[in-house]
Amino acid sequence: MNASAEGGAPPPVCFSVNSPPFNYTHSIASAYFSATFSGLGLSSNLFALVVLVKSYRRTQSRSRSSFLVFLLGLVLTDFMGLLVTGSIVVSFHVTHFNWRLLDPRCHFCNFMGMSMVFYGLCPLLLGAAMAVERFVGINRPFARSARVSKSRAWSMVVSVWVAAGCVGLLPLTGLGSYHMQMPGSWCFFLIGSRPLDMTFSLLFSLTGLTSLAVSFVLNTVSVVTLLRVCCGKEAGSRRRDHEVEMMVQLLGIMIIASICWCPLLVFIAETVLSGSKLQVKYLLLWLRFATWNQILDPWVYILFRRSVLKRVYPRLDLSRGSIMTLYPGFTASLRRLTRSSLGGAASKVDEGGALDGTDRPAPRRPLPPTS
Repeated sequence: MNASAEGGAPPPVCFSVNSPPFNYTHSIASAYFSATFSGLGLSSNLFALVVLVKSYRRTQSRSRSSFLVFLLGLVLTDFMGLLVTGSIVVSFHVTHFNWRLLDPRCHFCNFMGMSMVFYGLCPLLLGAAMAVERFVGINRPFARSARVSKSRAWSMVVSVWVAAGCVGLLPLTGLGSYHMQMPGSWCFFLIGSRPLDMTFSLLFSLTGLTSLAVSFVLNTVSVVTLLRVCCGKEAGSRRRDHEVEMMVQLLGIMIIASICWCPLLVFIAETVLSGSKLQVKYLLLWLRFATWNQILDPWVYILFRRSVLKRVYPRLDLSRGSIMTLYPGFTASLRRLTRSSLGGAASKVDEGGALDGTDRPAPRRPLPPTS
């Protein structure tokens, strides 16, 4: 239902397509659902944040501390995203406030739309940044050790926040626009046929899909490299438990993000490119799928820590160098298959257990004494 503006004046931009008051049927389940959903996500992220801070203070590994910085940034972003957007949605379901009366100049609607874009893109971009960090850490350990530190990792996290914030501000500059969405509890960018709206919709969708693609490619290469090192000739010479643990957690984050976000991102791109009418019920459905990412992310770290894995799987002995000790028969077969392709690469392992991409010079032998 589109209400006409008083005095014949055109309605504000955010209410030009959908304008309250809507024909809203009160359902107590919606308020309980939103409150339960937000409470579960906030408590999960808060618990993960406490565990991460304790691990961050105890860790001595340089690569581990940098990875924990990215995880802290991810959990903190998810927590704030649920806190900001969830509080608005729950408040609407409880009070049923009129957006036109509360926000006649669209400031509040623009803020929520920008928050939806910012907190939506941040986890995807942070996942790609974590994949880059692990790719460099496993495949180029010596080059990485000279450059990456905790302060550099925090700088990368802040850069991701700035990049996502810049994208979220674009509709306020004219590229796209934020609008009230049905059933009136939230604001998001307009998925429409106007060129500027189409451009921003594709920018949002392709940015998310590209981040997932980068994560998939780099994580696949990192897993193959790590398996080769763990199953090579010197697999048991050094501990690689940190590398395995971080890789398992990163794969879990990537899988959850792909399952939760791909339907929404593909739906937006397909709607814009096909020029078909927006199906609101599918938009709401895929948006709820995407929101699950913020709830499930913290549980990846909570459940896939070494201490938890060793309790669930007593046979798991990470101190011997690989999670593959769970399956000794598979490890032996994989080792035979990879030896021919490895050559001498498996022996080029740095002191932290990661693969070195360069040959080390052989130690010089002392010259015989001269007469």
